[in-house]
Amino acid sequence: MSSKHRFVIGAEAFELDGQPIRILSGALHYFRIHPGLWRDRIHKAKMLGLNTIETYIAWNYHSPRSGEFHTDGPRDIGAFLDQVAEEGMHAIVRPGPYICAEWDNGGLPTWVTRSPDIRLRSSDPQFLSQIGEYFDQIAPILLPRLIDNGGPIILMQVENEYGAYGADTEYLARIVDMYRERGFDVPLTTVDQPFPPMLRDGRIDGAHMTGSFGSRAEERFGALRQFQPDGPLMCSEFWCGWFDSWGQPHHETGADRAAAELDSILTQGASVNIYMLHGGTNFGLTNGANDKGMYVPISTSYDYDAPLAEDGHPTAKYWAMREVLGHYTRLPTEEPPHERAAAPEPCGQFEPAADWRELLDEDAGVTGSATFDDLLHSGYLLYRTTIPGSGTVLRLADVRDRAQVFVDGMRVGTLQRDQHEQWLALPEAEGERILEVLVEDQGRVDYGQRLGEWKGLGPASLDGRRLSDWTTVPVRLDWALAGASRAGDDSTDNGSEVADSGIVEAHSGRDTHTGRDAHAGNDAHLRTIGSPLAGPVITAGSFTLDAPADLHLDTTGWGKGVAWVNDFCLGRYWSRGAQRTLYVPSPATRAGANTVTIFETEGMTPEFRFLPFPDLGFTEI
Repeated sequence: MSSKHRFVIGAEAFELDGQPIRILSGALHYFRIHPGLWRDRIHKAKMLGLNTIETYIAWNYHSPRSGEFHTDGPRDIGAFLDQVAEEGMHAIVRPGPYICAEWDNGGLPTWVTRSPDIRLRSSDPQFLSQIGEYFDQIAPILLPRLIDNGGPIILMQVENEYGAYGADTEYLARIVDMYRERGFDVPLTTVDQPFPPMLRDGRIDGAHMTGSFGSRAEERFGALRQFQPDGPLMCSEFWCGWFDSWGQPHHETGADRAAAELDSILTQGASVNIYMLHGGTNFGLTNGANDKGMYVPISTSYDYDAPLAEDGHPTAKYWAMREVLGHYTRLPTEEPPHERAAAPEPCGQFEPAADWRELLDEDAGVTGSATFDDLLHSGYLLYRTTIPGSGTVLRLADVRDRAQVFVDGMRVGTLQRDQHEQWLALPEAEGERILEVLVEDQGRVDYGQRLGEWKGLGPASLDGRRLSDWTTVPVRLDWALAGASRAGDDSTDNGSEVADSGIVEAHSGRDTHTGRDAHAGNDAHLRTIGSPLAGPVITAGSFTLDAPADLHLDTTGWGKGVAWVNDFCLGRYWSRGAQRTLYVPSPATRAGANTVTIFETEGMTPEFRFLPFPDLGFTEI
């Protein structure tokens, strides 16, 4: 750690060791960047002319189950903050507990939100008790890294845009108290969109108010001043782009427009946090969703049309903002490369695949229709029961979020939550049949009143009669890698610490997995695949590289599923788009042999290829 300093909020400015300082910050989420690339992104922020890095802490990323708090590999927030300090930059940390961030469940762990009587984001004693345990877990990591203790952290935030959700001032006050009780003595802030009702409900004594917006800085700061006449102005989230959702266009904001809005903020004498400076990727199964009458999951790419693209390349927006920042601060002489180098373009054929049913963890199955929440599971669950041969009209009244229906092993249809689909015609047959429903959790709502909703299969009926006697079986996506290794990949571990990038590791949260080796082979179920491949299917292919490299995996011709390179989960893909390529960070690859593994639920071509540049799809005209 460096020498100790003192950072305070003065009557007119932020002050560092008694001298006014303007915070020029950029948002980087450590959980959306491969840890092998943290320093690259931080250093590029410094070259832009920024002096601060901001990040959320995603509670559920560290705590998949009660009593657990993981800080290894991609979850090593302490190492991330140390790299910020080593670059000579300050840090703003936003622990939540709710963060939104277009992140699964807004950062809240499922083991918290699944409680039927808990009141989230409130002064409910049960919720506050769990927050207290969380703060106890982060305190040993953050306290030594506060600026008063020689670390980089200058500000911490209380909750996140609370004024858009509730008005429980006791809840906010308790968060302030819990911070102080644990020794967090740096200045605290809140952030809200600068509209009077939100500012009114989101403010709390002991925390400095800041705004979140993407335009009309003078008007927004004027609204903020009505509630906080004194103290430095700050836009804690300057939205210079926007996130993408499946089935919707890729968002773009012109570089000149974004730079002009940044200049408008700085002209007011305000501090700023560029959201996002670098968006990164929702690796694994970590994307959130929105639901304002229709459920819309967030895409895997969190490029955000940010100054640093998803692969870390400086965009036109980076250079336009750098020019603006040069009017307000001395820029470093060092610059990142202007031209984006083309990525390698290996291609190949998929090899024989394991039977997808080998992913079913029958030993962890439970009697009854269990939710993802019950099992602390993410990804996919299989629901199984028997039905009479005469039944023809199946109703699944509340699927969360997507259901593929099988009768005696044959797929008969798909129902999707976002299409408000409930009904499916089944063929008649003689005798009893096995009905199976493969349900995908496509990402939990991260914003609004549906936060914390359950996932799984709701009431089901056949010809108007409710179905019962279900068995619920977790689908272990991580077993796909074992099957892929038996399908022709003889490579060893790539040395990456990021074998799993999902929130809850895509397996059952129960601690009683017995009767099966998670790495057992599936040789007996290998089959030669044709063209095209019918889903669900697990398939894998190999390719070689001269050296580790960023890659862009083309998903054209594929349906819907999850992809890995080596043991690194890239995340979900979907032909709905707009996103076409999946970003592969260079530390997840290696010189020599590499493997692509796919769990495809619909159907796909038997080839894979990588593109030289990312393709995030169509944009609005």
